[in-house]
This record gives sequence, C-alpha cells and structure tokens, in this order.
Amino acid sequence: MKKLINAVDDVVKEQLEGVAVAHPELTVKIGPHYVYRADAPVAGKVAVVSGGGSGHEPMHGGFVGMGMLAGACPGEVFTSPTPDQMYECAKAVDSGAGVLFLVKNYTGDVLNFETAAELAHADGIKVQNILVDDDVAVKDSLYTAGRRGVGTTVIMEKIVGAAAEAGKDLDACADLARKVNLMGRSMGMALTSCTVPAAGKPTFDLGENEMEIGIGIHGEPGQKRMAMTTADEITEMMMNEILDDKGYSRTVREWDREAGDWVDKHLTDEPYSEGDQFIVMVNSMGGTPVSELYAVYRKVDEMMKARGMTIARKLIGPYITSLEMAGCSITLVKADDELLGYWDAPVNTPGLRWGV
Repeated sequence: MKKLINAVDDVVKEQLEGVAVAHPELTVKIGPHYVYRADAPVAGKVAVVSGGGSGHEPMHGGFVGMGMLAGACPGEVFTSPTPDQMYECAKAVDSGAGVLFLVKNYTGDVLNFETAAELAHADGIKVQNILVDDDVAVKDSLYTAGRRGVGTTVIMEKIVGAAAEAGKDLDACADLARKVNLMGRSMGMALTSCTVPAAGKPTFDLGENEMEIGIGIHGEPGQKRMAMTTADEITEMMMNEILDDKGYSRTVREWDREAGDWVDKHLTDEPYSEGDQFIVMVNSMGGTPVSELYAVYRKVDEMMKARGMTIARKLIGPYITSLEMAGCSITLVKADDELLGYWDAPVNTPGLRWGV
C-alpha cells in the first residue's frame, strides 16, 4: 500500500484538518466529524445535509458551501457516518426552517440517518430524509436493499442546494430531491480495485486484462467481469443499460413530520424517450484521467443524438470517487426547465464552483 498518510487511525481526522486550513469559509468539527458552512445557520434557509463514508471526495465535504450543502458528515473510509455525527451537524446548521437529509441507499447510511432524523425531531427540528437509489446495475445486492445511491447524488446536492439558497421551504426542497432521484440513473465500471487504508490490500482482484462492469462506489461486485475492450464498447455497455431501463418501482421510508413517524411511499420512475433533455455526468472513479473521460463523453454524446436525446448540461471529472480506483461512471438526469434553472444557479464550494 502506497498512500500519502501517516497513521491509519488518523486518516480522516488529518484530512479534515487539511480541509479546515485550506477552506476557512468552512467549519470543521473533529469528534464527531462533520463539516458545515462557516456562516451557518442562515436565517430562514433550509439546511441541506448529506454524508457517507470517506474515500469518495470531493463528495460530500467538497460540496459544502453557497448554493449546495449546508453540512456534510464524513464517516471513516467506506464506512457510514454515525447518527451522532448527523445529529450534531443538523443542530449546527438548522435555522428553524428545517433540515433535509440526502441519503444514499446503503443500509448503514439509511439506518443511521433515520436515527439522526428521529433525534432531530425529538429536539424540535423539522427534518426530512430523501433517498438516492439510481444505480441501474442492481436491484438488490449483498450491500444494499434496492438500487445503490451513486452519481445522481452529486446532481441532487447541486439542484436542491440551489433551491434552498433561493428560499424554498422544506417540503418544496424534499419534493425537488425526490424528483431528481426519479429522473436519475447511473452505472459504473472498474479497471482496477482500490485499497482502503485500514485493510492495506486491494478490495478485490482484477486480472491484468480484466475489467468489472456495474461496480459500486465501495468496490462492490459488478454485473460481470470480462476481458478489457475499447472505450467505445465500454461506454455502449453502460449507456445501453441506462437508456434501456424500463423504470424501477420501489417502496421507500420517508419521515412524516405531521405524524412524527416513518411512512412508506411507493415510487416509480419512467423510461427515457426521444426528445428528452438531460444533465450528464461522466465521472472518474479516482484513478482515471480526465482526458480518458472525454473519450467516453464523446461516445455518450453520439449515442444520445442517435436516440433523439439532448445533452443540455454536462459535468466531466472526478466528483464521486472510490479512492484511487481506475474506472468511470455515467449519470443521466432527465431535466426540465425547473431543474436546469437550479443547476445553472451560482455555486461556490471547494469541489464545484460557477456563477460567482
């Protein structure tokens, strides 16, 4: 294992200390770990909070700032943050307008954010949880019940963060987050594994001429392992899975503030079709250079034009990574004028910045 670290037990703590000195516009709390805007709480503004295991940077801590997240809770590498992190972060950023938790669909994240929501509610904080489950590679796996939450998380954090910045209330922000999730689909692949510092060895083994299609952001197994092929063929495999997806029906638990309890909601997304316009993200898993991502994007653009679909906005680079894993993921979010308007709104965070 070759990494720029000191003691394994201090990896996340020292990285957060680096964030604190590099970005004084953010406040970093150590023990329990969380990051929030230095100007929080902002009066009358819904606080959008997310989090998850470290190792996916810049998500989530790199997206804290004006126009995006009010706070983020980093767990240990590839490990869910704890309920006390989420609860303390919620208390730090709540202005009285409420806290919206954006939760990737992994069992640990879901359970811990649910506990945090209950703690916040008991404290009189208005709270809501919205799930992200956009990975078309799986419906169920050993690591999650239902589709995993992956790249759509980044786009949701931007869009919902802009709505909160514009003064939308908690229910409107939650509705918008749910809408983005139903519009979003992703798929990823790996050329190499990655090494979690605490493990000291690769998460899985790939042969010299092998790749894995449909992996998760923690190195979870994909749909299939196969021999290496060209960038165009890899892109076609992932894009066909995304574009041909017929819609996904599921039941999710969401917090009902009126009842003060959890309720089941039944949601179904719809197939994509000719004439649709999209926000597209071609993302590096951490070890793939941006130049190679542009080769992938070239094929994405070609395939969408062939289906009569339009790329309205694009994001190309490392935004939701898996340590040093080589590989990429593709995310499509079907976008109407409302979503595009919030996407275009100014944002100023360590990991995403425009319009300022």
